[in-house]
Amino acid sequence: MLQLETENLTALPGSDASQPIQALGNRHQSEVLSFLGGRPEHTFVMAGWIHDNGLASPLNRGNFYGYRDQVGQLEGVALVGHVTLFETKSESALSAFAHLVQNTPNANVVMGEEKGVSRFLNYYTAKQPAPRLISRELVFEQRSKQQLDESVPSLRLATRNEVELVTKVHAEMAVEQTGKNPLEVDPDGFRQRCARRVEQGRVWISLEDERLAFKADVIVDLPEVTYLEGVYVTPERRGNGFGARCMRQLTNTLLSRTKSVCLIIKEQNSAARACYQKAGYNVRDYYQVLFLRNN
Repeated sequence: MLQLETENLTALPGSDASQPIQALGNRHQSEVLSFLGGRPEHTFVMAGWIHDNGLASPLNRGNFYGYRDQVGQLEGVALVGHVTLFETKSESALSAFAHLVQNTPNANVVMGEEKGVSRFLNYYTAKQPAPRLISRELVFEQRSKQQLDESVPSLRLATRNEVELVTKVHAEMAVEQTGKNPLEVDPDGFRQRCARRVEQGRVWISLEDERLAFKADVIVDLPEVTYLEGVYVTPERRGNGFGARCMRQLTNTLLSRTKSVCLIIKEQNSAARACYQKAGYNVRDYYQVLFLRNN
């Protein structure tokens, strides 16, 4: 397992020596979770992955870093890697993380609140080409259980026997969204991540005639926030309210153990937007996603 137990503030490769960035290890976990806990509605992805994997783990597909002020207090925390996420309290922390991402070859995507990512982009493009794509995203949230007019009896957790079925559909969704097939780019890693999520009891499905009619993945499962991704409805069942019924029932189940259920979709995805609104979700925030060019 990757260990980043850096004891002191360091000048990381490609960074300015005056930038107090620290590579974080598992011994910093309590401090980092306390920092992220200041705004749990925005930091749930980082907090959820830390709870699941720890601060130093290849499962995070990146490394956690901290930015400290002159007295050693955290002013920013970032996960830099395949997906880059950050929470900062100062422009100096945001600038330092942007500079770090400039020198991270495996950084592919940057995601966060629209205003914060826009400021990040100003620092990032000072020394790197503009991203190949910028996407505006909607954060949908549900905080109260909804009336179930009609239940979906087949909605349940996926089992090990359904891992391959889930993996295939999840890969198809990735191709549709990014143009890249994860089963070609990273077949072993992708299959392992899909299987692990099923084994964790994080994948909800509905089968019809042994085919996947609905799927939703619980990416983050915290008392404050549960975050869903990979929501899928088979084409034959779209537009008739089936997806909304599944989402309403699943959300009610999840709200028995969390305060909020949220998900993020592209702003132009009108079909998904209508489905979630029908299930009782409302737009809470606007996010921005940067798809970076290969460094």
